[in-house]
Amino acid sequence: MENLEKPVQRDSNKIYFLIAVIIALLGTNTYLFLKDKQSDKRIVSISDEKTRMETEIDKIEAELDNATNTNIQLTEEMKAEQERARQQIDRLRAALSKGQLTQTQLLKAQEEIKQLKNLVARYSSEIDVLKNLNANLTIERNELKTAVDSVSYKASDLEKQNEELSNKVRVASLLKTGNVSILAINVKNNGKESAASRANSTDKLRINFSIVQNPLAQKGTHNIYLRVIDPSGNLIVSKNNGTFNSEDEELQYTYKTAIEFNNDGKSYSIDWSNTGDFQKGNYTVLLYSDSYSMGKGSISLR
Repeated sequence: MENLEKPVQRDSNKIYFLIAVIIALLGTNTYLFLKDKQSDKRIVSISDEKTRMETEIDKIEAELDNATNTNIQLTEEMKAEQERARQQIDRLRAALSKGQLTQTQLLKAQEEIKQLKNLVARYSSEIDVLKNLNANLTIERNELKTAVDSVSYKASDLEKQNEELSNKVRVASLLKTGNVSILAINVKNNGKESAASRANSTDKLRINFSIVQNPLAQKGTHNIYLRVIDPSGNLIVSKNNGTFNSEDEELQYTYKTAIEFNNDGKSYSIDWSNTGDFQKGNYTVLLYSDSYSMGKGSISLR
């Protein structure tokens, strides 16, 4: 009986040992399974966070582009802030594109995104301040332009009025003839003069005139221009083909002289000798002074 009990006991020990080994293996497999499952969850969680951060970076960059795409003159500091923001965006995109991130790298990227959001928010705020400042400056500029235009218009209108007034004063100050009479003069060999009525006995014309008193007229010497029109309607020009300006028009004259005007009602006399023979018919004499017409007279020769 003793010999039969010992083998049974040894077999029982082997069974217990196998059971223990199986339990240990089951425990190890369970631990490894749970560990792998937790690792998978962590990888999925990190992957989701990367996607969220990439989306966040896209939004930040879009906000930066929106703030930058304005006609605002940036300061040097703002240009530096914009450059720093774009460099940080490039660094974050490069970091997120390198496959899986460790927990430490993930936390660092999250912190950098937070800083980047603050940087872009400050940059956008500065852009808004500049926009408002530019808007106010534009309003002030437009108001100033309106004021300047108004002043310019008034100045132009005043200048026009002054010019019109000056023209009126100038016209009012012109010399005007009173009575104009023209005599035909015959000059004898001894120098004695007598009135003539025939063309063949006329040696010169004597133009007598007075000047209407005018307190606005300038006293002193005034040039007088004669334009003599012959019976054929032609202007008799001077030997030197002289010209003068009358109301912005250049005219030829027949004879030029000067008188002294003192606004005293004095009468004047101008003798004009024809270089050729006088013809039968009417002669018209036009008088000009200070570039304006003074008056005219005529005589008929037989």
